[in-house]
Amino acid sequence: MSASAKPTSDMAEERTRGSLITRLLKVRVGWMLARNTVVSIGAFLIGLGVLWLLVERAGMGEVIASGIGFAIANTLHYILGRSWIFRGTDRAMASGYALFLINGAIGLAATMALMAVMLALTPIDYIVARILVSVIAGLLVFVLNAVWNFRRV
Repeated sequence: MSASAKPTSDMAEERTRGSLITRLLKVRVGWMLARNTVVSIGAFLIGLGVLWLLVERAGMGEVIASGIGFAIANTLHYILGRSWIFRGTDRAMASGYALFLINGAIGLAATMALMAVMLALTPIDYIVARILVSVIAGLLVFVLNAVWNFRRV
């Protein structure tokens, strides 16, 4: 029987075996990360557009605007990613969204803190800083969602 044809109980048992690092390094999780990356890039580009509009057109500060752009992109990510990235989750829609928002808040805190540090300590443009910060925050949020929220790892 192929890995994709395993009964759900076998998949749940597989997710609980081994260290977190071992589970994260499985090919199946790599494919989830690849799908997550596709969704994240699309949502992120929309978030960057919101950031740019808020800073350049509305005159808002870069750090607060990055938080608002992140929140919008994070919600879009949940809508687009629930059925594709974390297929087979048994998490209910409402509780999944609530946990996704909690994970997003953790990512938002990391994003805003890292943005503040980068803007204060480097001459990096705020858009470039936001792109760099997104890699760290994005991986953190992916792991939180894969392990804790959707329980797919």
